[in-house]
Amino acid sequence: MEKNELYELEIDSIAEDGSGIGRLDGLVVFCRGMLPGERGVVRILKVTKSYAVGKAVSISTFSPHRVEPPSCPNFARSCGGCTFCHLAAEEQLTWKRRRVSDCLSRIGGLPDAAALVAPVLPSEPVFRYRNKSIYAFSPAAGGGITCGFYAPNSHRVVPIRETEGCLLENEMSREIRDFTVKYMNAHGISAYDESSGKGVLRALMVRTNHRGAREAMAVLVVHAKTLPGMEAYAAALCAALPFVVSVYLCANTQNTNVVLRGDLRLICGKPSIRDVIGSFPGAPSFEISPHSFYQVNPAQTERLYELVYAFLPDEPQLIYDIYCGIGTIGIYLLSRLRESGKAQGRLPILAGVESVPSAVSDARRNALENGFSNAVFYCGDAADVTPDVIARYGTPSAVILDPPRKGCDAALIETVLASNAENIIYVSCDPATLARDLKRICAAGYFCARIQPVDMFPQSGHVETVVLLSKGEVDSKKIRVEFSLEDMDMSEFQDGATYPQIKA
Repeated sequence: MEKNELYELEIDSIAEDGSGIGRLDGLVVFCRGMLPGERGVVRILKVTKSYAVGKAVSISTFSPHRVEPPSCPNFARSCGGCTFCHLAAEEQLTWKRRRVSDCLSRIGGLPDAAALVAPVLPSEPVFRYRNKSIYAFSPAAGGGITCGFYAPNSHRVVPIRETEGCLLENEMSREIRDFTVKYMNAHGISAYDESSGKGVLRALMVRTNHRGAREAMAVLVVHAKTLPGMEAYAAALCAALPFVVSVYLCANTQNTNVVLRGDLRLICGKPSIRDVIGSFPGAPSFEISPHSFYQVNPAQTERLYELVYAFLPDEPQLIYDIYCGIGTIGIYLLSRLRESGKAQGRLPILAGVESVPSAVSDARRNALENGFSNAVFYCGDAADVTPDVIARYGTPSAVILDPPRKGCDAALIETVLASNAENIIYVSCDPATLARDLKRICAAGYFCARIQPVDMFPQSGHVETVVLLSKGEVDSKKIRVEFSLEDMDMSEFQDGATYPQIKA
């Protein structure tokens, strides 16, 4: 196989990044834009010892699941924002379910994985669902600046055309993006060019809320120590778009892919925005700061959290929330228990563990502002802190694990197993590491009572999965995993101990 040569290729599967997968001369070939069952001519762009990358020149046999033209016009220009928008929505769900079951079978060794994995809970809506968008700036071809998303596996910015917009961003994000590009062009502020090291503007991050009074946050990232006229931009933005209540400047002069690396300074408005998760009476609200981990699909977040609530045992006394972030899952559960009466008048103790100090501070504040003095949060590495938390509070009614993509530390899993929890609820954003961790947990005597994928990211290959692991009998009548969004219409700990205080 030679680079730049043309070959006939048939696609038999699809990768998580949306690339079609075929085989030539015993080598795996990835080809963006082609779907399983399709055949066509591809030009080979890259050849390594283990794989090749190609680009479709023509397609002679089309998949019946192809969306033509793709839902978003930017897809044809190699925008990395959407990777599955050429694949029909139902087939996206089928692929995600198969990916979860394949990982659980192949990596986790789970018998009958295909039968155990429930159909994916679909998202509604499938477009304009993101409450967080990060746009990259680049010099425009005709002068001035533009912004958009990176092409896959590159730092080449694919501009979002004003007439087309982006099908992932919501309306508040679009208005902030449009205003910012026009303002910076009008004032002659340049975009940072990685190749030359010249220019100023690197990125724009927008965060928006879903429920309550409309609020948005804008964070302008620059390759400089400051931006002259930043205060004027912030004032103009807030005046033009009154829902913008928080504007930050991030001075990021490092050679890094981490967007919010460097000095972060509040220029105008509040330090955070407030959002509500759930539509039931007493639904919790949360303060969201620039660095807060917060799910990006609000409607699906409510479905996912409701699923975790459905998996809780009756009358829980003690809940551990490991990798708790700003406390959203645990505080949502306490709010639902308070509203539903499932706790029989006595709310459980909630003990959360999180490694990011600012997130722990946010979690403590969120708990108190929602009226929960029975929630305590500890800061430190989960594998280091959790043993002492368990030593203090004892055997839990349930343990919630919501780790990052790398999954749980092996030492943490051993600690959780030693707690003798009757139920473990695992919320995963990566099927491969989920499978690895479930194999360890099931080897200790737990079984997978429920495996429910959730489509948190339509038009992409990402899928979340919620798993209920139990040591005893599970009454299926008490667990509802199929529900519509309408179904959700239904002093010791006050200061929060620190990790050193636990060990004292």
